[in-house]
Amino acid sequence: MNLKKILVLFLISFFYNVSAQKDGYWDKERATTKEILVSAGDRINVKTEDLPIGTTEIVYRITLLDENQQMANSLVSVLKAIPDPYGIGQGSAGAVLIMSKISGDDKCTYAVFTSDTNAKKYIDNGKVNDACYAQTEPVSKDAKRLSIDKSSCLNANTTTIWFGFESKNWLLKQKIVLEVVPWVDTKLNRGWNQDNKNEIVSLCKTSTMAQKMANSDDFCVCILDKIMKQYRYGEFQKLLAIEKTKVYKDFGNSCYNDASISKNVYNDLRTQANTLIRLQKYNEAIPKLNTIITAGKATALDYSSIGYSYILTKQYAKAIKFLKEGEKLDDTELLLKLNLAHAYLVSDNYGDAKAIYKKYQSQNVTDSLSWTDKTKQDFALFQKAGLPSSDFERILKLYN
Repeated sequence: MNLKKILVLFLISFFYNVSAQKDGYWDKERATTKEILVSAGDRINVKTEDLPIGTTEIVYRITLLDENQQMANSLVSVLKAIPDPYGIGQGSAGAVLIMSKISGDDKCTYAVFTSDTNAKKYIDNGKVNDACYAQTEPVSKDAKRLSIDKSSCLNANTTTIWFGFESKNWLLKQKIVLEVVPWVDTKLNRGWNQDNKNEIVSLCKTSTMAQKMANSDDFCVCILDKIMKQYRYGEFQKLLAIEKTKVYKDFGNSCYNDASISKNVYNDLRTQANTLIRLQKYNEAIPKLNTIITAGKATALDYSSIGYSYILTKQYAKAIKFLKEGEKLDDTELLLKLNLAHAYLVSDNYGDAKAIYKKYQSQNVTDSLSWTDKTKQDFALFQKAGLPSSDFERILKLYN
């Protein structure tokens, strides 16, 4: 293929893939470029420069040079023309361009290792069983891309890799040029991998705020997003314990007040409180309803529920106080009105109670439950709970 065709293919590939570019960069500052002299028939291993946090791919090039030959273009300079690893990975013109235009007559085999121990074993025995990649056919030049999703040579915790070379010249020493350039994912470069994220979410779920919620996923993801935006993982880990606590608290308050999250929080509390009321665990329902009221998120029905719970725990003054506050939100909520009548009745205020019972006796408290039937149900429960019941019959006679 001539140079003109290569250029045309490269341009087509570039414009086709520009919308699919990955969010990252070729890290030329931490690229590896090493010239290695290998004795005839010998083996040697070479450690790359430390890979930056967030490395998701590497491109490497191996070139064998005859004596006095020099590289025409460095791999870093070639990669400047390729916006991201996609073009190389798809076998496009970019993959052709990264190949060295020169190489010597000498050839070598090589293997890639993820540990110093395995690389040293290769020096001793020449076996590639422990290699993550091996080129067993002798080559005078080679270039490849290794990615975190398709190669065992890279994972989220990889900080370096080793190349092992075996000379196939049995008479003279060889000069091998190894070039390795990492592609750094911009987001992962901040150090937040899957394990780190799970660590933050797990800690969040043990917090007091999270435990108030039936489902704290959105809340904890909100905190995680804020921490990730503010800190690199390494920076966050260096914070003192007291500083981390403050970060959780500040971001927690911010997320807790987020409109969509707080709505779910208070709906969860409301559901939990109503379940406890059905189970007649009124003393446990009260603090959950109080949380909603204190936050200014209560409806008239929330005030009705807490008033009902205070009645059944024989805290009549508190019941009346909250029920009257609820009236200000919705003066037409008849469940609240009925509970206010109950509160007056059991606290020995028959006159005010009678006026309310009489006024609404012909209406329904819900779409399917009449005021009268609800009164009878409540009175039966109140008697069972040991509330003052001397005036119950007097009220029921009003309905007749």
